[in-house]
Amino acid sequence: MNRRVTILIHMAVWGILFLSPLTFLRGRGVAPLQYVMLCMSPLLMMTVFYVNYLWLTPKYFVTGKHRYYGLTNLVMLVCLGVFLHYWMTFTHTYFDPDAPHHHRDPTVVDTLFFILRDIFNLSVAAAIATTIQLALRWHHSEDARLEAEAARAEAELRNLRSQINPHFLLNTLNNIYALTAFDTSRAQNAIQQLSKMLRHMLYDNQQEEVPLNSEIQFLDNYVNLMKIRLPQNVDVVFEKDVANPDLKIAPLLFVSLVENAFKHGISPIEPSYVHISISTAVERLGDNEVSDLVVCEIKNSNHPKTQQDRSGHGIGLSQVQRRLDLFYPHRYIWEKGESDDGKTYLSRIVIKV
Repeated sequence: MNRRVTILIHMAVWGILFLSPLTFLRGRGVAPLQYVMLCMSPLLMMTVFYVNYLWLTPKYFVTGKHRYYGLTNLVMLVCLGVFLHYWMTFTHTYFDPDAPHHHRDPTVVDTLFFILRDIFNLSVAAAIATTIQLALRWHHSEDARLEAEAARAEAELRNLRSQINPHFLLNTLNNIYALTAFDTSRAQNAIQQLSKMLRHMLYDNQQEEVPLNSEIQFLDNYVNLMKIRLPQNVDVVFEKDVANPDLKIAPLLFVSLVENAFKHGISPIEPSYVHISISTAVERLGDNEVSDLVVCEIKNSNHPKTQQDRSGHGIGLSQVQRRLDLFYPHRYIWEKGESDDGKTYLSRIVIKV
């Protein structure tokens, strides 16, 4: 809460309490000295409140020294309660000596009852001060926890970005190296494709979000690079159906899925295919509310690698999962797995952006 607002609230509450003695003097006139002496009750309540708020609660209660907190409060409340009772009795007798109840001596029970009443009223002030102080500390600790959680998530995202770049480059450079062995000109073309992708990775990957159209162009370059070294019997299709290309999305979110499709979907001896589709849709939430959806669907023939040829060990897919959890918590659906006959692998992600 804003410090100025807090001070105004304190001033308003105590202003009301210090004006409360006027309600008992209504219709009888107000003597300034009498009003000042009657203000002893709210003054002592304010004293108890701030002693607890500024000292006892932070120093003893919060640190677990409840015994010192309770004992100090007990002594303070009893002393002030006894003092307040006799002060108010003196004030009423001094300014209204003809009142009928002032002509008889109060009994011990009466005196004890009024002292306990005053102690109770002061105890309420102490309890309110402690409750407010604890609530503020909980609020600050919760804010600090949320800030720490956000910082941890941001650090984890940076770490994931730094992991994606070398992992992606390692696989791409291996592809270009294989291409140089039998076609130099096509290898040069592949390097040009790679330079375009590196530009995207160096600049756009440092942003929290990039336009969907930019991410599609990056994937298009990647697919074109992969197609250069593929045999003719591999069917590669990349479909785009994007109504709003300016939608923002996390960078390099789908490249690991595409990479995985080429890695496990291509066979050197059997007909193979990789079908990629990125589209947008609109989900209606209510009468006038809509939400944009980004859908990435990748279907490929399933030719899983053997245990001896499992480079990467699924690092890319685990990164996709983690990035989805961090960027789009509870706002995505990821369906993935083999078909019943084991010949097709499907990965479909729907993100609410």
